[in-house]
Amino acid sequence: MARATPPEHPPEDLPRVLLWRWRRNPLRRRTDLAQAWIALGLFLAVLAATPAAMILVGGTAHGHWKKIARHQIATRHDTPAVLVHDAPRHPEPGSDEAKKALYPVTVRFTDPRGHARTAKTDVEPALTAGSTVRVWVDAEGEITDAPLTGEQVRDRAVGWALVAAMTVGLLGAAAYAYVHHRLERHNLAQWDAAWARTAPRWTASR
Repeated sequence: MARATPPEHPPEDLPRVLLWRWRRNPLRRRTDLAQAWIALGLFLAVLAATPAAMILVGGTAHGHWKKIARHQIATRHDTPAVLVHDAPRHPEPGSDEAKKALYPVTVRFTDPRGHARTAKTDVEPALTAGSTVRVWVDAEGEITDAPLTGEQVRDRAVGWALVAAMTVGLLGAAAYAYVHHRLERHNLAQWDAAWARTAPRWTASR
């Protein structure tokens, strides 16, 4: 005997469940409606605050890193350096790893004050002693990184803007979680009070 196929739930069931706090029903409490309005308010606040925070933080970060880049350009110098000894050979010459590999090697160079200096810097594998490489040197004569490029400044500013956007979202979620916790405690207290009034009559009638 064939079994009857149960009727499918109507597609509107899911929206009705998700929006139950907005619909009138005898089980809805005032705190349920308040929570719905608070959630909507926080959602709109996050939507409005996110782009503003991204512009503010991203713009501030861009100005900060651009200032640092200008300072680095003014205080760092690109100078030639000569290898003191051979650089190690990569175990797989010609491979993709070999093209990206760098090895620390002692080099000799002249600092901005005209003094001969030696220090270690990363160079490509298999370079021989006497080969010339370019290094960046700061005002103290120490080998350092190249100044930040415009692309690096932009990437860091975008990164801080994204952090600001995530922070706004997390703050909104934390605020909603706090409100939910407080309302839940209020509901439980109301339930306990109602049960304290009802329990004596309910048990006495049995």
